[in-house]
Amino acid sequence: VAWPDLQGAAGMELLALAIGAGLACFALVDVWYLLRMPLTLLYARCLLPTVWDLLEEQSFHGLVLPSDLDFLLHMNNARYLREADFARVVHMTRCGLYRAVRALGGHTVLAASCCRYRRSLRFLERFEVRTCLLGWDERAFYLEHRFVSSRDGFVCAVLLVRQHVVGATPDKAVSHLCRRKVQSPELPEEVKHWLKYNEASSQRLRAESNLQKSNKEQ
Repeated sequence: VAWPDLQGAAGMELLALAIGAGLACFALVDVWYLLRMPLTLLYARCLLPTVWDLLEEQSFHGLVLPSDLDFLLHMNNARYLREADFARVVHMTRCGLYRAVRALGGHTVLAASCCRYRRSLRFLERFEVRTCLLGWDERAFYLEHRFVSSRDGFVCAVLLVRQHVVGATPDKAVSHLCRRKVQSPELPEEVKHWLKYNEASSQRLRAESNLQKSNKEQ
């Protein structure tokens, strides 16, 4: 007696459901980012040597992949910020700042960034993200990411980042890590201008918010 191929049909149905669920997951969730970030953190923590100098520049290598491209076949604007995320995680893990902030019961969040694009990174072009800690104040660390072409050493983009510390302070984190009081280097002039812009923007938005609140109360 020949049995109907129910098992085969059920298997194909399960396979179709699995493929559909996988496609839906990739469409709705940034799966590669969620996979790559913890792997990058583990790589920095377990395989890369510790960097003892907080101000030492660190390099993070990258390659422009098809998923990074826009219609002009160069790396799209958003990918620079994404690659800087990975480079910053590696940098702050290797020098111990993440560990120090967590030891004090805090965490860090990205509060502001500013990117200047100088030349496109093309398909399959190799590059380095050179990251350095510029300094800190009572609320945040300030870092610079330089996207450098491995082909000719040209700086293709420069990204400034303000990384806020929540639940602790940068001063306390640095003191905890170095076991002594350490003064921040003076921030570069362009960073000071950028911070003035951020403050002016905040004041304008707060004024607009207060005006809208007053209008609603009237």
